[in-house]
This record gives sequence, structure tokens and C-alpha cells, in this order.
Amino acid sequence: MTAPLGKDLLGLEHLSAEQINLILDTAEPLREISERAIKKVPTLRGATIVNLFFEASTRTRISFEFAEKRMSADTVNVAVSGSSVSKGETLVDTAKNLEAMKIDMVVMRHGSSGAAKFLAERIESNVINAGDGMHEHPTQGLLDMLTLRQRFGTLAGKKICICGDVLHSRVARSNIWGLTKLGAEVAVCGPRSLLPSAIEEMGVTVFSRIEQAIEWADALNVLRLQLERMQAGYIPSLREYNRVFGVTRERLERAPRDILILHPGPMNRGVEIDSDVADGPHSVILEQVTNGVAVRMAVLYLLAGNSPQLADAAKGAV
Repeated sequence: MTAPLGKDLLGLEHLSAEQINLILDTAEPLREISERAIKKVPTLRGATIVNLFFEASTRTRISFEFAEKRMSADTVNVAVSGSSVSKGETLVDTAKNLEAMKIDMVVMRHGSSGAAKFLAERIESNVINAGDGMHEHPTQGLLDMLTLRQRFGTLAGKKICICGDVLHSRVARSNIWGLTKLGAEVAVCGPRSLLPSAIEEMGVTVFSRIEQAIEWADALNVLRLQLERMQAGYIPSLREYNRVFGVTRERLERAPRDILILHPGPMNRGVEIDSDVADGPHSVILEQVTNGVAVRMAVLYLLAGNSPQLADAAKGAV
């Protein structure tokens, strides 16, 4: 059977609205597995999945590992030190060795944009992009959309503003592609030094002040400052960034409506977001974490060639 998503999940830019909705619809019944006493179904029993992380990761790797184990797959974690990877030839050698081990799927995070596509073109196994450079992080975008859809019922016509370090964020790009395809209005807000040039060409509104974004939006997706990717000169200081662009309780209290607060993590508390906002009543950050496992289960399930109609049956399997 041909998988409804094709062979790989490399990004949301080239998925249709129907494919995105298929993943979200499949994740809904699978989410319930994580709430049961026995958090396991046999759907991917016998499948071997390699988590190949060329960049350090905690949340994403653990979320994928939970998803794989709850579907009864055999998992292998491979953490590759960035200093030992020279891209190109090394990645080709890695691909050939993986194929020789007769694996079924690879979940890969890599510091170079396009690395997941590079690997997918060279192996027969399914490849899932867990973040490639500053390109995309599709499963994070999907879990953000699932969280918003659960709260709003639909994304069509909703106003979502992505705030902060959009320039270095693969999460922002996946969110922009996915949200616009599902009919949401998308804006970005941050210092011009942290916005990609020609960002308007992606069909988004640009706000230069966080107060404008809060007044406009139904939800804010607050991005962390990726200090590890920055050289000097992007912002004057962390304190100044918080003063001008920080999402604070005082600013939210002046909003004309209740605003949902999302954050892909890890958070720089007191920089892009204050603790009383992150832990406050409008935060859905922990819901994002829960939905992350469900979305990744759905992606694994669909890439394995399962019929989406069987998701409810898989949920009920013991």
C-alpha cells in the first residue's frame, strides 16, 4: 500500500492541506494511547527505527522515542558529535551503513538545511525530518497546529503571530507553511535583525512592536532566542530584548481578547517570555508536549503505509 504522505516527511512546504489535516486527524485518536494505563499498541511491531541526531536534542528525541515505543517499534538512538561530521561524504557513508542494517525508518536532525532530503534521496527507508538547519521542523509545526485546532476548533480565519527569533527558526518556517495552508492569518514580530529578508514573500504580516502583535493576534507562538546560532550584533542585550519584545503579563493584560500562548521550548524565561506567562492560564505549552507524541505517532503510522481509517482500530488494539 502506498503511504498517504509519500515515502518521507521532510517539511510542510510541499504537503497539501489535505495531507496536513490527515496527520492531525490521525493524531487525535492516537493521543488517547498516552493517557492509558498500558501505553502501547502493536501497530509497528517488528519495525526498526533509527533516531539519528547530528545535533543535540532532548525534547524532540525523547518525544520521537516515546512515539516509537508506544507503537511497539524497535528503536536505536544514534547521537553523532557535530565535530565528527563533515556533511556530504560522511552522510552518504552513514546512509549506506543504515541501509545495510535493513532498517525501516530514520528520524534525523542535522545542522545543515536540506540534509534530510539529501538522505531521503539515497535510501529506501522512510525519512522523517526532525529539524534540518534553519529550514524546517515539520513535526513541531504539526503539533503546534494540533494544539491550536483543539482550542479553536478550526484554524481558518484565526490570527497567529510568531514572535522572536524567526531568522534562525526552522519551527517558524514549518508553522508559516502549515498555518497558511489551513487558512490561518499569520504574522511575525521581532527585531528586524532577527527576521529573514523578504519574509513578507511568505504571505505573512510583519509587526515591529510586540504590542501591535498582541492587539492583533488570537495566539502567540513565542520563539526562543537561539543564542548558539548568533554572532554579536543581533540584539543589544537580553535585558533590552525582554524590555522591548518580551511577552509579559502586563502586556497581555492590555490585550483586547484572551490570547493563547505557545512556545516550542526550551524557554529562555525572563527573555522572550516571562515565567508568569509561561505558567499562566493562557499557556498551552504542556499541551504542546503531549500533542507532540501523538503527532509523531501519527506520522510514523501513516508513513508505514497504514490506512488512516484504521487509526481508531489501532488505538483500541492491545
